[in-house]
Amino acid sequence: MNTDPIADFLTRIRNASSVNKKIVEIPSSKTKVAMAKILFEKGYIANYKVEEDDKQGVIKIALKYNPSTKVPAITKLERVSSPGLRKYSNSKELPRVLNGLGIAIISTSKGLMTDKEARVEKVGGEVLCYVY
Repeated sequence: MNTDPIADFLTRIRNASSVNKKIVEIPSSKTKVAMAKILFEKGYIANYKVEEDDKQGVIKIALKYNPSTKVPAITKLERVSSPGLRKYSNSKELPRVLNGLGIAIISTSKGLMTDKEARVEKVGGEVLCYVY
């Protein structure tokens, strides 16, 4: 049994990109689909598709690489808030990842969004992870 599904999501993507896999399959949930959507919109993954089956469903994520050097688009995925130690931040104290070059995925009352979107909406929440 997996106690931290978000850390599992990030670890599967990290491991697949380190061995240059094109597609990674991850068990589906609403939070993971929202995180995949954010990663796709910000250009960190090539595409994603949710396949439903009779139980849980699977998210298939197509990873993105630089075509000439085969370097992954995602340099680092870092879990910030964990089940044992939650990290919350209000809208004025949201973290800036690599001085604005990376993103922080924040779980807010208005759904999952990046740190920049949360600043515009003036909402805080749980800081799930850093991506750069």
